[in-house]
Amino acid sequence: MTSQFGSPVMRVWAGTSPRSNRMGLTADGGSLGIRWAASKQRQLIIDFLIIGAGVSGLSCAIALRRVGHRVVVVEREREIGQSDVGRGVRLPPNLSKILYRWNLKSEVSAFAAKSKQIQISRLDTGDRLGDHYWDDEVLRETQGEFLFGHLADLRKMMYDVAVGQGATVRLATTAVSVDPERRAVTLGSGETLTADVVIGADCIWPRIQEATKPTMCMYSATVPKALVEKDPQSKHFYEHEVISMFSFFGNNQSVISHPTGGLSCFTFTLFRPHDEYESSPSEGMRAALKSVVPRLQNLGPMISQPRRFPIFEHPPLKDWLADSGRVVVVGGAAHPIPTGSTQQYATGLEDAAVLAKLFSHLATDSQITDFLYVFQELRQTRAQAVLTSETRVIHYMGMPNCPDQEARDRAMQAKHKAGVHLFSGEDESAEWAEIKTVFGYDAEDEADNWWVTWGRLKARSLGEPTTPPPQVNPLTSVFV
Repeated sequence: MTSQFGSPVMRVWAGTSPRSNRMGLTADGGSLGIRWAASKQRQLIIDFLIIGAGVSGLSCAIALRRVGHRVVVVEREREIGQSDVGRGVRLPPNLSKILYRWNLKSEVSAFAAKSKQIQISRLDTGDRLGDHYWDDEVLRETQGEFLFGHLADLRKMMYDVAVGQGATVRLATTAVSVDPERRAVTLGSGETLTADVVIGADCIWPRIQEATKPTMCMYSATVPKALVEKDPQSKHFYEHEVISMFSFFGNNQSVISHPTGGLSCFTFTLFRPHDEYESSPSEGMRAALKSVVPRLQNLGPMISQPRRFPIFEHPPLKDWLADSGRVVVVGGAAHPIPTGSTQQYATGLEDAAVLAKLFSHLATDSQITDFLYVFQELRQTRAQAVLTSETRVIHYMGMPNCPDQEARDRAMQAKHKAGVHLFSGEDESAEWAEIKTVFGYDAEDEADNWWVTWGRLKARSLGEPTTPPPQVNPLTSVFV
C-alpha cells in the first residue's frame, strides 16, 4: 500500500472536505433491518472503506454499523481465519466488556472459556513462583471477564456479526494503493473504491514498517487435548478445578500457555530473542524447549506446525491521519502491540469503540475530519501506555538470570508462601496498579466524556446539530 502521512495538526471542528461517491450500500441497513425514524434521526450517514478484516478491521465494521454508517471491508484472505492456525488468544476484561455491551456475550461464550487463575513457575525447574486468582469483585469493576479462545474463532465470530449487521466484506481482495486526496483505494484487480473515510486496519503501512530488525520472536502452537492428557506430566495442564493460564519465567525466554478452542486443545506462546540464523519455526521451537520443565518439553514432539512471528519495537507513529484528513489507521497499523501479548487485540477493539462513539454524533460533513483528529487524540496516549506495559511484561517474564531476577523470584515466592495473590491490592503493588489501569479502562466512556465536555459545546457554538445518537435495542441490536 502507498500512503503519505504528514505532520500532526491537533484541531477541533476545522474546515470542510468534499464528499466522495458512495460504495453501493443501501440506506436501509442491509439484512439486519436497521430502522431510522425520520422525525428523530438527524445523524449524517456516510461511507467507510476498511482495509483488512483482522480483529481491528472487523471491530470497526461492527461498531460503525451499530451507529448506522455504511461499511465495506476488503480482505486479501480467501477465508477468514485461514492464517490463524495455531494461534491462541487471550481476551482481557477491557476487550470482553466491549463485546458484551455490543450484545455479543452468547457469541463469545460459544468459543471462549473463562479463566480465574494464573500459575507462575520457573521455566527451567518448574518451581512455583506464585498464583493469582481474578477476584470476582475486581472483574465486576472492570465489567468484563478474562477469557481464552482461538484467534480463528474470534475472527469468524466477528465476521459473521459484521455481515449480519449489514457490512459488506469482500474476501480474496487485495488493496494495492491508497490515494488519500481522493479517498480512493485501488485493488489488485484494477478496480478503484472510494469512500468518505478510508481506514487502514491490521495492515502494513510504509511509515510503520520501517527498516528495523526484530528484537524478539514469538512462537505459537496448539496441541490437541487428547495428546496432552496422555503424557503423565503434561496432563497437569488440565487437572484443575478452574481453567488456568500457566506462565513460565525463564532466562531470556518465557512461555504463556492455556487451554483453548472450547478446551479441546492446548495453546502455548513462547517468547525468545530473535535468531536470524534459524532455518524454521520447528528448529527454533526445539532449541527453546531443550532445557525447560518436562511438562512443557514433552509437548515438543506433539507439535506439528509451530508458527514464528517477529516482534519489532517500533517508535511511536506520530500521525495516524493522512494530510487529507480522511484516511486513518487503527489497531496494529497505528500502534503495533507485541505479537502474542494479552492486549494485542484489545487496543484495536477499543479503537473501534471510540471511533463509533464519535461518529454516532456526526451531523455535518465538516465534522468528519475533526472527529478523526479527536479519535487520534483520545487514543494515542492510551495505546502508547499499553504498548509500554505489554513490552515491559514480556521483558519481565524473560528477565535474564541476574541479581534482579533472583530478587524478583524471592519476592514472588514470599507472597506465595504467605498465601497472598501475586498481583493484588493487598499490598498495592505496582504490578497490580498497572493491571487495574489497563483492564479497567473504558474506551466508550472516554469518547462519551469528550462529547459531553467539549464536542457538544463546540457544535452548539457553531450552530451545528447535536442530536443524540441512534438508540440501540440491547436485545436485538437493532436501531430504533
